[in-house]
Order: sequence, then structure tokens, then C-alpha cells
Amino acid sequence: MENAREQGTQFMPKFDDNGLMAAIIVDDADDKILMLGHMNSEALDLTQSTGKVHFYSRSRQALWLKGETSGNFLAVKEIWVDCDQDALVVRAKPAGPTCHTGEASCFYRRLVSGKLEAR
Repeated sequence: MENAREQGTQFMPKFDDNGLMAAIIVDDADDKILMLGHMNSEALDLTQSTGKVHFYSRSRQALWLKGETSGNFLAVKEIWVDCDQDALVVRAKPAGPTCHTGEASCFYRRLVSGKLEAR
């Protein structure tokens, strides 16, 4: 029942044909968008059970815990689900820079007249 998915209280995640869903990570302290990643059912389960954000890497075809090498973990504060349950917003507390470049957010450049401009 689509109506139950869109308006009910039961969590029924809707993964795409590759078994993934988008997860937007937002800093719980200031609402800044930190990154976009993808979760499969295992990453979603681990994120909920451990309180640390896990993803599925499409390029490596592997599960990964954000921060496992850098120590910059993302502690889950809340998980929000969109209306058709195929995307998530995870409000988290970062333990350091989120981006692998060392930037606080992966979204540190904006597109201006066809060129990228740093904040």
C-alpha cells in the first residue's frame, strides 16, 4: 500500500534497483549540509544500531563506517525519512572535518558563472 508508505507510521525503506538509498548528512548544531552518501540495508541497520553513520561505497562496492580511518566519525542525532521513504536526512554530530579534503563539509564550493568558488 503506497498510502501506508507515504502517510503511515511504519518504516518501510524503499531502496533503488541497486539496493541503495541516498542519505544527506546535516550538522545537528548548525544545519550545514555535510555530505551525501548512499546506504544499503546493512549500512542503514548499522547506522541505527551503533549510532555512527555507515555507508555503502558504490565505487568500492563495500560497506564503510564514516571515520574508521580518519577518526572523524558522525554521531547520529536523528534520522528523517522523506515521504516515499527512498531518501534520508541524518542529523549528526561530526567529530572533525567531514570531507576527505579536510574541509568541514563536502559542499565547500559553489558554482558561479560556470566556475567553482570556495566559501
